[in-house]
Amino acid sequence: MRGKTVIITGGGSGIGAALARQYAKGGYNLAILDINPQGAEEAANVCRQIGAKVLVQECDVTSPQSCINAVEETLAHFGHIDVVVANAGLTHLSLLEDTDLSVIRRVMEVNFFGAINIAKAALNALLQTKGQIIAMSSVAGFCPLPMRSGYAASKYAVRGFFETLRTETRHRGLGVMIVCPSYVDTKIGKNALGGDGHKATYQRPEAKDAISAEDAAAQIIAAANKRRDFLALGKGAALARLLSRLAPSWLEKLSTQRVMDNAES
Repeated sequence: MRGKTVIITGGGSGIGAALARQYAKGGYNLAILDINPQGAEEAANVCRQIGAKVLVQECDVTSPQSCINAVEETLAHFGHIDVVVANAGLTHLSLLEDTDLSVIRRVMEVNFFGAINIAKAALNALLQTKGQIIAMSSVAGFCPLPMRSGYAASKYAVRGFFETLRTETRHRGLGVMIVCPSYVDTKIGKNALGGDGHKATYQRPEAKDAISAEDAAAQIIAAANKRRDFLALGKGAALARLLSRLAPSWLEKLSTQRVMDNAES
Protein backbone atom coordinates (compact mmCIF):
# COMPACT_ATOMS: atom_id res chain seq x y z
CA MET A 1 0.00 0.00 0.00
CA ARG A 2 3.01 2.31 0.30
CA GLY A 3 2.84 5.37 -1.89
CA LYS A 4 -0.93 5.35 -2.25
CA THR A 5 -2.83 8.52 -1.39
CA VAL A 6 -5.88 8.89 0.84
CA ILE A 7 -8.08 11.93 1.38
CA ILE A 8 -9.87 12.05 4.74
CA THR A 9 -12.54 14.65 5.44
CA GLY A 10 -13.04 15.50 9.10
CA GLY A 11 -9.50 14.19 9.55
CA GLY A 12 -8.64 16.44 12.46
CA SER A 13 -10.42 14.51 15.19
CA GLY A 14 -12.29 11.35 16.14
CA ILE A 15 -12.47 8.50 13.67
CA GLY A 16 -10.95 10.68 10.95
CA ALA A 17 -7.76 11.36 12.93
CA ALA A 18 -7.56 7.70 13.96
CA LEU A 19 -7.87 6.67 10.31
CA ALA A 20 -5.10 9.10 9.41
CA ARG A 21 -2.80 7.48 11.97
CA GLN A 22 -3.64 3.99 10.73
CA TYR A 23 -3.11 4.93 7.09
CA ALA A 24 0.17 6.62 8.04
CA LYS A 25 1.38 3.35 9.55
CA GLY A 26 0.45 1.66 6.27
CA GLY A 27 2.68 3.97 4.25
CA TYR A 28 -0.03 6.08 2.63
CA ASN A 29 0.34 9.70 1.62
CA LEU A 30 -2.30 11.67 3.53
CA ALA A 31 -4.47 14.62 2.61
CA ILE A 32 -6.13 15.61 5.89
CA LEU A 33 -9.13 17.89 5.33
CA ASP A 34 -10.98 19.62 8.12
CA ILE A 35 -12.90 22.83 8.69
CA ASN A 36 -10.73 23.22 11.81
CA PRO A 37 -7.17 23.75 10.51
CA GLN A 38 -5.66 23.57 13.99
CA GLY A 39 -7.10 20.13 14.62
CA ALA A 40 -6.00 18.96 11.18
CA GLU A 41 -2.46 20.18 11.78
CA GLU A 42 -2.29 18.43 15.14
CA ALA A 43 -3.40 15.18 13.52
CA ALA A 44 -0.91 15.71 10.70
CA ASN A 45 2.00 16.20 13.10
CA VAL A 46 1.34 12.81 14.66
CA CYS A 47 1.25 11.20 11.21
CA ARG A 48 4.47 12.94 10.17
CA GLN A 49 6.18 11.50 13.26
CA ILE A 50 5.06 8.08 12.07
CA GLY A 51 6.78 8.83 8.76
CA ALA A 52 3.91 9.77 6.45
CA LYS A 53 3.87 12.55 3.88
CA VAL A 54 0.94 14.79 4.84
CA LEU A 55 -0.91 17.62 3.15
CA VAL A 56 -3.21 19.64 5.44
CA GLN A 57 -6.08 21.58 3.92
CA GLU A 58 -8.80 23.67 5.46
CA CYS A 59 -11.94 22.44 3.74
CA ASP A 60 -15.64 23.14 4.20
CA VAL A 61 -17.28 20.02 2.80
CA THR A 62 -20.60 21.84 2.38
CA SER A 63 -18.93 23.87 -0.39
CA PRO A 64 -18.50 21.98 -3.69
CA GLN A 65 -15.76 24.40 -4.74
CA SER A 66 -13.86 23.88 -1.49
CA CYS A 67 -13.88 20.13 -2.16
CA ILE A 68 -12.79 20.63 -5.78
CA ASN A 69 -9.92 22.82 -4.61
CA ALA A 70 -8.85 20.21 -2.07
CA VAL A 71 -8.85 17.44 -4.67
CA GLU A 72 -6.91 19.55 -7.17
CA GLU A 73 -4.32 20.45 -4.55
CA THR A 74 -3.99 16.81 -3.52
CA LEU A 75 -3.42 15.76 -7.14
CA ALA A 76 -0.88 18.53 -7.63
CA HIS A 77 0.95 17.47 -4.47
CA PHE A 78 0.85 13.67 -4.71
CA GLY A 79 -0.10 12.99 -8.34
CA HIS A 80 -2.92 10.52 -7.71
CA ILE A 81 -5.76 9.65 -5.32
CA ASP A 82 -6.48 6.06 -4.31
CA VAL A 83 -8.92 6.35 -1.39
CA VAL A 84 -11.41 8.99 -0.28
CA VAL A 85 -12.92 8.73 3.19
CA ALA A 86 -16.09 10.85 3.47
CA ASN A 87 -15.99 11.12 7.23
CA ALA A 88 -16.88 14.71 8.21
CA GLY A 89 -19.98 14.66 10.37
CA LEU A 90 -22.34 16.61 12.59
CA THR A 91 -25.25 15.62 14.78
CA HIS A 92 -28.01 17.21 16.82
CA LEU A 93 -29.77 16.23 20.03
CA SER A 94 -33.34 17.49 20.01
CA LEU A 95 -36.89 16.33 19.46
CA LEU A 96 -38.28 17.41 16.12
CA GLU A 97 -40.96 19.55 17.80
CA ASP A 98 -38.15 21.54 19.45
CA THR A 99 -35.91 21.72 16.37
CA ASP A 100 -35.66 24.57 13.89
CA LEU A 101 -35.59 23.25 10.34
CA SER A 102 -32.34 25.12 9.75
CA VAL A 103 -30.65 22.66 12.12
CA ILE A 104 -31.76 19.69 10.05
CA ARG A 105 -30.63 21.43 6.87
CA ARG A 106 -27.22 22.07 8.44
CA VAL A 107 -26.84 18.42 9.46
CA MET A 108 -27.85 17.31 5.95
CA GLU A 109 -25.39 19.76 4.37
CA VAL A 110 -22.46 18.36 6.35
CA ASN A 111 -23.28 14.66 6.51
CA PHE A 112 -25.00 14.07 3.17
CA PHE A 113 -24.03 16.82 0.76
CA GLY A 114 -20.54 16.99 2.26
CA ALA A 115 -20.02 13.32 1.39
CA ILE A 116 -21.41 13.88 -2.10
CA ASN A 117 -19.25 16.95 -2.68
CA ILE A 118 -15.95 15.24 -1.92
CA ALA A 119 -16.92 12.06 -3.78
CA LYS A 120 -17.96 13.96 -6.90
CA ALA A 121 -14.83 16.10 -6.83
CA ALA A 122 -12.55 13.06 -6.62
CA LEU A 123 -14.54 10.65 -8.79
CA ASN A 124 -12.55 10.95 -12.02
CA ALA A 125 -9.24 10.60 -10.18
CA LEU A 126 -10.53 7.53 -8.31
CA LEU A 127 -11.78 5.91 -11.52
CA GLN A 128 -8.30 6.33 -13.01
CA THR A 129 -6.67 4.47 -10.12
CA LYS A 130 -9.55 2.00 -9.65
CA GLY A 131 -9.61 3.32 -6.13
CA GLN A 132 -12.08 3.32 -3.29
CA ILE A 133 -14.60 5.51 -1.52
CA ILE A 134 -15.32 4.89 2.15
CA ALA A 135 -18.58 6.59 3.11
CA MET A 136 -19.40 6.99 6.78
CA SER A 137 -23.05 6.28 7.44
CA SER A 138 -24.21 5.07 10.87
CA VAL A 139 -26.38 2.60 12.68
CA ALA A 140 -28.77 5.55 12.42
CA GLY A 141 -28.77 4.76 8.69
CA PHE A 142 -31.07 1.81 9.36
CA CYS A 143 -32.11 2.22 13.00
CA PRO A 144 -34.39 5.01 14.29
CA LEU A 145 -32.73 7.16 16.96
CA PRO A 146 -35.02 9.47 18.95
CA MET A 147 -33.77 13.06 19.27
CA ARG A 148 -31.71 12.70 16.10
CA SER A 149 -34.24 12.72 13.26
CA GLY A 150 -32.09 14.97 11.06
CA TYR A 151 -28.97 12.94 11.73
CA ALA A 152 -30.77 9.68 10.94
CA ALA A 153 -32.16 11.17 7.73
CA SER A 154 -28.68 12.20 6.61
CA LYS A 155 -27.23 8.77 7.30
CA TYR A 156 -30.08 6.96 5.51
CA ALA A 157 -29.39 9.26 2.56
CA VAL A 158 -25.65 8.53 2.60
CA ARG A 159 -26.34 4.81 2.46
CA GLY A 160 -28.78 5.10 -0.43
CA PHE A 161 -26.56 7.44 -2.44
CA PHE A 162 -23.38 5.40 -2.15
CA GLU A 163 -25.11 2.06 -2.72
CA THR A 164 -26.36 3.52 -5.99
CA LEU A 165 -22.97 5.00 -6.88
CA ARG A 166 -21.50 1.54 -6.37
CA THR A 167 -23.85 0.07 -8.98
CA GLU A 168 -22.77 2.77 -11.44
CA THR A 169 -19.03 2.30 -10.98
CA ARG A 170 -18.22 -1.25 -9.81
CA HIS A 171 -17.70 -2.44 -13.40
CA ARG A 172 -15.10 0.31 -13.81
CA GLY A 173 -13.10 -0.92 -10.83
CA LEU A 174 -14.19 1.58 -8.18
CA GLY A 175 -14.84 0.19 -4.71
CA VAL A 176 -17.47 1.79 -2.50
CA MET A 177 -17.68 0.72 1.12
CA ILE A 178 -20.38 2.02 3.45
CA VAL A 179 -19.52 2.02 7.15
CA CYS A 180 -22.27 2.03 9.77
CA PRO A 181 -20.79 2.51 13.25
CA SER A 182 -22.74 2.17 16.44
CA TYR A 183 -21.27 3.92 19.50
CA VAL A 184 -17.68 5.12 19.04
CA ASP A 185 -15.84 7.17 21.65
CA THR A 186 -15.52 10.52 19.81
CA LYS A 187 -16.53 14.13 20.47
CA ILE A 188 -19.41 14.19 17.97
CA GLY A 189 -21.98 13.98 20.77
CA LYS A 190 -20.28 16.73 22.78
CA ASN A 191 -20.35 19.01 19.73
CA ALA A 192 -23.99 18.26 18.90
CA LEU A 193 -26.35 21.05 17.94
CA GLY A 194 -29.45 21.76 19.96
CA GLY A 195 -32.82 22.47 18.44
CA ASP A 196 -32.07 26.20 18.25
CA GLY A 197 -28.81 25.70 16.33
CA HIS A 198 -26.55 26.42 19.29
CA LYS A 199 -24.61 23.79 21.18
CA ALA A 200 -26.97 21.25 22.72
CA THR A 201 -27.60 21.75 26.43
CA TYR A 202 -28.53 18.08 26.80
CA GLN A 203 -25.46 15.88 26.57
CA ARG A 204 -25.99 12.20 25.87
CA PRO A 205 -24.13 10.07 28.42
CA GLU A 206 -21.33 8.12 26.80
CA ALA A 207 -22.36 4.59 25.95
CA LYS A 208 -20.67 2.01 28.15
CA ASP A 209 -20.15 -0.27 25.16
CA ALA A 210 -18.56 2.38 22.92
CA ILE A 211 -15.44 1.27 21.08
CA SER A 212 -12.39 3.50 20.73
CA ALA A 213 -11.76 5.54 17.60
CA GLU A 214 -8.52 3.61 17.13
CA ASP A 215 -10.32 0.25 17.16
CA ALA A 216 -12.92 1.63 14.77
CA ALA A 217 -10.24 2.84 12.36
CA ALA A 218 -8.42 -0.50 12.43
CA GLN A 219 -11.61 -2.38 11.59
CA ILE A 220 -12.50 0.07 8.80
CA ILE A 221 -9.11 -0.26 7.12
CA ALA A 222 -9.11 -4.06 7.47
CA ALA A 223 -12.50 -4.20 5.75
CA ALA A 224 -11.44 -1.68 3.12
CA ASN A 225 -8.35 -3.72 2.28
CA LYS A 226 -10.68 -6.65 1.56
CA ARG A 227 -12.74 -4.34 -0.71
CA ARG A 228 -15.88 -5.02 1.27
CA ASP A 229 -19.12 -3.24 0.36
CA PHE A 230 -20.45 -2.78 3.89
CA LEU A 231 -19.25 -2.74 7.48
CA ALA A 232 -21.49 -2.73 10.55
CA LEU A 233 -19.04 -1.42 13.12
CA GLY A 234 -19.11 -1.71 16.89
CA LYS A 235 -21.02 -3.69 19.46
CA GLY A 236 -24.60 -4.35 18.48
CA ALA A 237 -24.31 -2.86 14.98
CA ALA A 238 -24.67 -6.14 13.08
CA LEU A 239 -27.58 -7.20 15.33
CA ALA A 240 -29.32 -3.85 14.84
CA ARG A 241 -29.02 -4.24 11.08
CA LEU A 242 -30.53 -7.72 11.25
CA LEU A 243 -33.38 -6.52 13.46
CA SER A 244 -34.07 -3.62 11.09
CA ARG A 245 -34.95 -6.22 8.46
CA LEU A 246 -36.61 -8.92 10.53
CA ALA A 247 -38.16 -7.13 13.53
CA PRO A 248 -38.30 -3.37 12.93
CA SER A 249 -40.96 -2.75 15.59
CA TRP A 250 -38.87 -4.48 18.22
CA LEU A 251 -35.80 -2.49 17.15
CA GLU A 252 -37.79 0.73 17.51
CA LYS A 253 -38.75 -0.18 21.08
CA LEU A 254 -35.16 -1.08 21.98
CA SER A 255 -33.81 2.14 20.48
CA THR A 256 -36.41 4.29 22.24
CA GLN A 257 -35.83 2.59 25.57
CA ARG A 258 -32.07 3.06 25.31
CA VAL A 259 -32.41 6.77 24.68
CA MET A 260 -34.87 7.09 27.58
CA ASP A 261 -32.53 5.21 29.91
CA ASN A 262 -29.62 7.44 28.91
CA ALA A 263 -31.71 10.58 29.40
CA GLU A 264 -32.63 9.47 32.90
CA SER A 265 -29.11 8.43 33.89
